[in-house]
Amino acid sequence: MTNEFFLRISLTFLLALLFGLERQKAHKQVGFGTFIFVATGACALSIISLDLFAENPLPLLGAIVTGIGFLGAGALIRDQDKIFGFTTAASIWVFAILGITIGVGHYLFGILLYLMIWIIIFIDKKLEKKGVGSYRTKLSIETNRIVEEVEIRKFLLDVGIKNTKMIRFEIINNKSIHITYFIEGKSSEIKKIPEEASKNKWIEIVKFE
Repeated sequence: MTNEFFLRISLTFLLALLFGLERQKAHKQVGFGTFIFVATGACALSIISLDLFAENPLPLLGAIVTGIGFLGAGALIRDQDKIFGFTTAASIWVFAILGITIGVGHYLFGILLYLMIWIIIFIDKKLEKKGVGSYRTKLSIETNRIVEEVEIRKFLLDVGIKNTKMIRFEIINNKSIHITYFIEGKSSEIKKIPEEASKNKWIEIVKFE
């Protein structure tokens, strides 16, 4: 049975690793390590629950789902009357379910769930490329001279970015400004920022985080 348990947690690790790498490359809020920890941890606890509480493993399995729910809630971002990060929170939760599913030995169902996750990510990327929907990211801008913050907002507004929230403003050596925003807009508008920034002599660096 030890070999069976090893297979389950190794498979879970591999599946979470591949997904975590994709999320890391996409610069999402939750990246590489979190998905692996959540999935393999849930898988390991599922194996332990079956081993120690074979007659009734449900209480421990239910506790896993509840605990991951709190972790997912921590991925949500509240901005005035809006809340962002639902997809990230849901993905954390579903990877805990994936870990449980494989941990209790339902390989086929676990693989099916994993394929469905990738289908969702694929469709989301297609929609993003077509500019369908609204996307949120963190943007840092560094200038080569002191400018008014309103001037930076005007630049973003000209690009088409209307929803911005400043989260950092720093004056460096009284010569330049480093400012960071949460911005929300269409994918096509967000992608225009670096190109438009190159046309402004006072913008030195543009970076998405």
